[in-house]
Amino acid sequence: MDVVIADRLQFAFTIMFHYLFPITTMGLAPFVALYTIEGIRGDADAAKAAAFWTKIFAINFAIGVVTGIPMEFQFGTNWAAFSAASGAVIGQPLAMEGVYAFFLESIFLGVLLYGKGRVAPQLLGASAVLVWLGSWLSGFFIVATDAWMQHPVGYAITPSGVIELTSLAAVLLSPFAWWQFLHVLCGALVAGGFVVAGIGAYYVLSKRELALARRFVDAGVIVAFIFSILVIFPTGDRNGDDVTKYQPIKLAAMEGLFRSTKDAPLAIIGMPDSHDHDLIDPIYVPDILSFLAYGNFNANVKGLNAYADTLEPPVELTYYAYHVMVGLGTIFAAIAMLAAFYLWRKRLFEEPALLWALMLGMPFPYIASEAGWIVTEVGRQPWIIYGLMRTSAGVSPTVASGEAIFTLIGFAGMYFLLGVLFLYLVLREIALGPSAVAEHAAA
Repeated sequence: MDVVIADRLQFAFTIMFHYLFPITTMGLAPFVALYTIEGIRGDADAAKAAAFWTKIFAINFAIGVVTGIPMEFQFGTNWAAFSAASGAVIGQPLAMEGVYAFFLESIFLGVLLYGKGRVAPQLLGASAVLVWLGSWLSGFFIVATDAWMQHPVGYAITPSGVIELTSLAAVLLSPFAWWQFLHVLCGALVAGGFVVAGIGAYYVLSKRELALARRFVDAGVIVAFIFSILVIFPTGDRNGDDVTKYQPIKLAAMEGLFRSTKDAPLAIIGMPDSHDHDLIDPIYVPDILSFLAYGNFNANVKGLNAYADTLEPPVELTYYAYHVMVGLGTIFAAIAMLAAFYLWRKRLFEEPALLWALMLGMPFPYIASEAGWIVTEVGRQPWIIYGLMRTSAGVSPTVASGEAIFTLIGFAGMYFLLGVLFLYLVLREIALGPSAVAEHAAA
């Protein structure tokens, strides 16, 4: 196997497994903070909820830390040429993530877990808010790093080929980075909303912890409803605008558009065939792609034929990942909207089928988020830094493909055990229930 493919497989596996946990921490952090503050104000049920969700948050945080560390090392072991060329730029937001976000989140999470009854209530509440802030800051710095690789700004290239940082503000304040982060954050909040509502629905269907369960369903549905809309508009729409402007070949791959087309239709479904440069058995909505891309139903949208073959990303993977993201996004948005409607009508808890849908829908935002990252990263190939460095030029010259595959197998085994441990710990807390978890936390 080619060493570039082996290195990419290893990094893809580790980052996709790791990403499951930051999604949850970013999505649950507001719930932890708000329940903690309500509990401090004398709401006994909210205090139980805070203890329960803090424990779930902590388990996700711990596994996220363990699975995130190997990726930092991979920049040096597998992607040394990339790190040598761009480290002066990407090292800044990555270092800020560690110093300003990770330490903030981890220190005050410790206060939340062990400080009740030992520190002032005001400090406990402040700690919950700072954990919330830390989790979101951490996500921002990581996304800003990736956004720079998607759309590099604030840099200069030295005669020796090293990329130097000329403006940290340009990197951190780039509209490309902010819209990408807001889209990621909205997706995480949809996931958090579904987790809270889904676990609440489980307790309602099991006739356990009914007072808390109803609060979980109410809060989770409202959050999932609001952010399932925001993940589409404006954040998804603005991300699409950036792709159209800065990475038009990615847009063509996402839509399976092989030939430049005026009045371009939107492909709802179809099977891209890169060999024959055709979309097989498509179902089209006329003119919509032109409107979504350029705000004009008659606009010409460039297809893959407008670009050199060497610049073409893996079309099938990009196309299917994009349609999985959009399809699942439509499904969980419909579930959230229907649940919000029944909640508004005060009939949600009389509809067991809808409670089952909330519970079984918990994985959908995670799958959609993972599919979205596949679109983002695979769709920018063959570039590791868009327009500046090809992925093939970023690998470590001394690492063989066999070494990458061997360590990938090791990661797969280790992450399988971590996944089993994670499921055991989380399912144990859910089985105990918020009241029992709160009692154990207070002991």
